[in-house]
Amino acid sequence: MTETKDQQIEHVLDKVRPFLQRDGGDVVYIGFKDGVVYLRMMGACEGCIYMDNDITAGVEIILMEEVPGIIRVDASGEVPQDILDAYTERERQKAAKENVSEDKK
Repeated sequence: MTETKDQQIEHVLDKVRPFLQRDGGDVVYIGFKDGVVYLRMMGACEGCIYMDNDITAGVEIILMEEVPGIIRVDASGEVPQDILDAYTERERQKAAKENVSEDKK
């Protein structure tokens, strides 16, 4: 079965995440549109003076090499509304599933 673009991106981010977490940071995948991957930096990475370098010299290069169609990674926080709405809905569904799982325990 072929992975969707979102699954491919998440798979690559799972490889990168341990390196960011080692320094107290993390990355959250928001969405993908028109060749651009939208991310949010978390923890120590959020607001770090090296964030732009980490994105362009690390995450962006790896994503562009491993996932066809990616032309840029954006962690500026400026996300198209449709991508933000889709992310919010995914997170809502994930939280609802977790609540159902907790209720069954």
